Amino acid sequence: MRAPIVAFALCLALPCFADTPTPTEQLAKPPASAQQFTILSTAGKHGTSARWTTADGTRMGRESLLLRGQVFELDSTAHLGKDGMFDRLVVRGHTPQGDAGETFEIKDGKASWKSPVDAGSAPYAGAAEYTAFGGPMDLNADLLEKLLALPGKPLNLLPGGYAKAEPLTTATVGSGPTQKKVIAYAITGIANTPIPIWADESGKFFAFIGGLSWLPVGYESAQPMLEKAQNDALAMHSKTLVPKLLKTPAGPVAFTHVRAFVDGNHFADDQTVVVDKGVIAQVGPAASVNVPQGAQQIDGKGKTLVPGLWDAHQHVPDDSAGPLLLSLGITSVRDPGNVNELTLARAQRRAKGELLGPNVYPSMLIDGKGPNTAQVASVATSQEEAIALVRKAKADGFTAIKIYGTFNPAWVKATAAEAHRLGLHVHGHLPAGMRTEEAIADGYDEITHIYFVMMQAMPDSVVKVSNGMARFEGPGRYAKDVNLDQEPMKSLIATMAAHKITSDPTLVVAESLFVPENGDLSPAYAPFVGTLPPAVERGFRQGGFAVPKDLTRADYRASFAKLQALVAAMHKAGVPIVAGTDGSGLELVRELELYVQAGFTPAEALASATLAPAHLVGVDQRTGSIQTGKVADLVLVEGNPAQNIGDLRHTDVVMLGGKLMDANALRSEGGISRRPAFVD
Repeated sequence: MRAPIVAFALCLALPCFADTPTPTEQLAKPPASAQQFTILSTAGKHGTSARWTTADGTRMGRESLLLRGQVFELDSTAHLGKDGMFDRLVVRGHTPQGDAGETFEIKDGKASWKSPVDAGSAPYAGAAEYTAFGGPMDLNADLLEKLLALPGKPLNLLPGGYAKAEPLTTATVGSGPTQKKVIAYAITGIANTPIPIWADESGKFFAFIGGLSWLPVGYESAQPMLEKAQNDALAMHSKTLVPKLLKTPAGPVAFTHVRAFVDGNHFADDQTVVVDKGVIAQVGPAASVNVPQGAQQIDGKGKTLVPGLWDAHQHVPDDSAGPLLLSLGITSVRDPGNVNELTLARAQRRAKGELLGPNVYPSMLIDGKGPNTAQVASVATSQEEAIALVRKAKADGFTAIKIYGTFNPAWVKATAAEAHRLGLHVHGHLPAGMRTEEAIADGYDEITHIYFVMMQAMPDSVVKVSNGMARFEGPGRYAKDVNLDQEPMKSLIATMAAHKITSDPTLVVAESLFVPENGDLSPAYAPFVGTLPPAVERGFRQGGFAVPKDLTRADYRASFAKLQALVAAMHKAGVPIVAGTDGSGLELVRELELYVQAGFTPAEALASATLAPAHLVGVDQRTGSIQTGKVADLVLVEGNPAQNIGDLRHTDVVMLGGKLMDANALRSEGGISRRPAFVD
């Protein structure tokens, strides 16, 4: 299924492929009889979706979505063959990546397709459903309905793979004449982890519930109840994983003769690290460490032991993210904004030993009200409401507040002051109309995303609307021409260094937005090709944002290079850098590779994903490095990241609080079939 389903709408579908997409006014117009859906989140309405069938049996879909300034206008036309599968499909419209045009056709025993990222063909020998790269929700709904017509059986997919639906839970929605029973199904084979989707008793699509939800008009109020029902059902499976994957050692554990990243700043060869009762008990040269009698010994020859990695920008999407993140060696994350109730519920379940996942240090995301409001935001419409949300964040156990782009700039100073009074960290996007130095002066401790650091040098026309697409398009257009050694960036970098204002650059996000064309294989995901379902790997080839007609992709790439150089300049000046992905976690090592390309040593890059984020959230005295007395969050990897930082992908053993996990077992639960490829 397409990116809005698989990745929580954070953006992972036969017109002719013209230079420009089909104009919005030429897209299909739903008839009055069409089934209408509202696209919404906890922050409000984000768009509409419709599906209908014409008199001749043609399946139609139409969707309009505004997501934090990103506009999606799409329609779809599909025809069913004699076997009930699509034999013709057309998607039209545009996304932030450009033309969404896509076609599929079965003719003379051959299936052929062309999407924004690929083109191909295959013999059509038996019933198989084409999974569109993009398009409206109608195409996903049709796939669900075909799966439910084959209860318990797999459905072959094109371009590859298969899907299956298993009942998950039930609920009752509506009241009186609108009351109905709905059933949630867990769909497997499309993404690397199950996707819950709701149908009615007749097997027809009812709703998708997530960070963005699609609900029938009139049933929008059911969103919280359906979300709780599906999460409670998934939690039952999560609870069974804890004893299965997390093993408590009978006594001490010794990693022997290993290369170790010690003290948070350097690699040391031929070390032995002993863990006892969840704490690092000994660290030193293998010849001098006394391994306790009866200790479980793990041979580290040819391997490297590093502290558990941190993803400093990880919006944890669901329970299934836990094993996936742990399989990547990520034992701690900073969640910079999510559905608050789910964040708190997961924290309680982790504390009870009912949920397997990294340690989570959450922020409450606070935004203002408007068309570009963040989809999981707690919305403030006044200074008083903003202050009240800060106090609620503290009371609920959040470690920080994250301010977003539609927040009123005039409220930042008092809001940050209250957060600091309560001991909360302040970070985020820049409110529209605010420059980087102004945010720092008003109380920001950290700037999220490298393009918001660069916002200091953007023209007023960009800054005043930086809560929409301008936050990307402005740096894409102008960053390449910014001189980092001159004003205004020279003073900004000096200010950030002097006041220890942290940067969470998410360079890997900027790379994905500015560098690739549709069809290019993202270097963040290239090592994982062959390990995930075909539909997921197809998404690895989604390109960056469409380039304005007066610029070229080379201009955008030059601007990305300047953003990367800005990270290097900040690091050289002493600005604290913490590594985060704003993605699935698969991208974390690529983030570190980009730092090394920018001039970091491998040790400095690794510190940005270990000790630096631990320091940022105030837990560096007990975790974040391999030192005696610290909590044993550790990862044993094949290879030598001291020479090739990419070797961090090759996790072998993961230790969380002194408990052991096999990385291959974690990968399997996270939907990754094997260890990723080595990259030189």
